[in-house]
Amino acid sequence: MPVYSRAYLSRTVAIVVALLLTAVTTNALAREFRAADTQSEDYPTVQALRYMGQLIEEKSGGRLKIVVFHSRQLGEEKETIEQTRAGAIDLNRTNVALIGTFVPAMNVLAMPFLFRSIEHLQKVLDGPIGNEILGSFESFGFVGLAFYDSGARSIYNSVRPIRSIADIKGLRLRVQQSELMSDMIKALGAEPIELPYGQVRTGLATKLIDGAENNWPSFVTTDHYKYAGFYTLTEHTMSPEVVVMSRKAWESLSPEDRKIFREAALQSSRFMRERWKDLEERSRRQAEAAGVTIVTDFDRRPFEAAMTAIYAKVQRDPSAAELIERIRKVD
Repeated sequence: MPVYSRAYLSRTVAIVVALLLTAVTTNALAREFRAADTQSEDYPTVQALRYMGQLIEEKSGGRLKIVVFHSRQLGEEKETIEQTRAGAIDLNRTNVALIGTFVPAMNVLAMPFLFRSIEHLQKVLDGPIGNEILGSFESFGFVGLAFYDSGARSIYNSVRPIRSIADIKGLRLRVQQSELMSDMIKALGAEPIELPYGQVRTGLATKLIDGAENNWPSFVTTDHYKYAGFYTLTEHTMSPEVVVMSRKAWESLSPEDRKIFREAALQSSRFMRERWKDLEERSRRQAEAAGVTIVTDFDRRPFEAAMTAIYAKVQRDPSAAELIERIRKVD
């Protein structure tokens, strides 16, 4: 073999070996962040977290990765929130009603009949108010990264159609493990039963509960619609989801990597919003095709009037009262 060919081959082999060693080293040094979500693998929030992970991996050159644990693999939401606060879980997608136990401003976003429409909600969250709320998380052990849509929650049950506030009296309805949600159901004259999300289907099937309240996708993807044939469009809350990070994980990041996480979270929020809208429409059609009775002609005013005491209680806190007023003023 000519001398120049041997030299060329030697350099080529050296380059290939160097590249392989770099790849192995980079992979070995890649840092993984655990993200928790109680929803199923194909749910929009899980898809959005994975999309966020793809963006972070790309922008960091493979240094940073997110591993998404869906379907309650790391526990129910209440448990994963506590683990995130303690730093055992790095990222968490949760509903604002549940994290309100730790972050007071979240209770305001979960207030019944606060938002006039989904468009009103999105305008609030995408503007200065939303940014201020996300910024308030740090003093409570979390870092707020982005809001995800959660549609409007409505009441469904297996006993009778709810067309008036009298129809809801005495029903045993599952609510999230949240004092605010329990107070709301009590104010309507029903009995709140606090159950983890994963136990609702069994509760409906065994008649432990008569019904629950949730959005269209959750009603259908969990098979609740097979046990509760009456869905009333109360749309009583439009409380969003929120993606939070533990302060422990956040403080371990460089300023540059923090920017990568924030930008990826915001992009994933827009990604999730599109997929949510599509799933919401498909879920409603599936429920209709299955014979679910959808009640739209109910008397909403008594439902709203029943919330007076709840608002009075929350508005004793001047900061909560001010936030409610600001949200109502957003056109």
